[in-house]
Amino acid sequence: MHGHGSATNDLLGSAVPPPRLQSKQGTNSKYVSMDGNDFSSTSSKVSSFSVPQTPRSEGEILQSSNLKSFSFAELKMSTRDFCRDSVLGRGSFGSAFKGWIDEHTFAAAKPGTGMIIAVKWLSQKSFQGHKEWLAEVNYLGQLSHPHFVKLIGYCMEDEHRLLVYEFMPQGSLEGHLYRTSDPLSWNLRLKVALDAAKGLAFLHSAKVIYRDFKTSDIESYNAKLSDFGLAKDGPTGNATHISTRVLGTYGYSAPEYSATGHLTTKCDVYSFGVILLEMLSGRRVHDMSEPYGDPNVLKWAKPYLANKRKIFRILDDRIEGQYTMDEAYKVATLALRCLSTGAKFRPTMDKVVTELEQLQES
Repeated sequence: MHGHGSATNDLLGSAVPPPRLQSKQGTNSKYVSMDGNDFSSTSSKVSSFSVPQTPRSEGEILQSSNLKSFSFAELKMSTRDFCRDSVLGRGSFGSAFKGWIDEHTFAAAKPGTGMIIAVKWLSQKSFQGHKEWLAEVNYLGQLSHPHFVKLIGYCMEDEHRLLVYEFMPQGSLEGHLYRTSDPLSWNLRLKVALDAAKGLAFLHSAKVIYRDFKTSDIESYNAKLSDFGLAKDGPTGNATHISTRVLGTYGYSAPEYSATGHLTTKCDVYSFGVILLEMLSGRRVHDMSEPYGDPNVLKWAKPYLANKRKIFRILDDRIEGQYTMDEAYKVATLALRCLSTGAKFRPTMDKVVTELEQLQES
């Protein structure tokens, strides 16, 4: 639901959005988090639960979700009437506001008491916004995982469409990679990659495709995936893919999806490979300030990823000395496999999780 192609706004400030394939409406749900428990050891081996594959009506989605239905008056009270001081960020989806609710009853609470929440308010000008709002309710209302953001509830009253999340204080991976003077350490980058891979592997086990995966969709440290507004149910029966309108963020979309609209879980694996490359290099996938004459970082980096003696040329010099070349090479070759032009040559996300776990253990 938010900025899978939208301006990135989180607690760390604003950033110029990356180019889009087509504009995806929404603001990044960067303001959200689950509880503070450490789930770093959570296995990606999950149950075979899957989201119902038959299209459901709006009423069925809202009734079957495990979410609280808030009134507009309640959210108005919890955010101090959506005052300017409560604004967390703005994007093409709309604005996000900080609020407070009672952690047991979820009733609106006085500022500074109870549980902090982030309230995302859909702009009435948001194209496709209601569809993505409903998708967020559909998936996060049924699927729960330590590495998914926690959606608490929603409000659908008159023309108002809002989503209520637990507050995420740390900001997005994008913010920590590009907009702070204190870069993520090598070990933290590996942890975030593993946590995000576990979340994506779980989603695929539920037969859902994320569709527009990028650094702004990952909360750093105890990584959680946010913004399921463009997610789609995967193929069923003998189908090998689903055909859908091409929506996403430039640079992250798999080539076969961009060319044909054919969507599979391997499209998410490609996007994950892009994110691994960004973590390795510390550079945006589409960097207009690129000093080497080509803004396409993938094109620049790919020749070095498979060469152990040349890989140092693409590694982020801000974390020099924090890794062995053997470690960096293993991550680079994993990224390269995820970025394979042919989808069949990409690993599954379960395989990615296994390899990242082995790397951490070693």
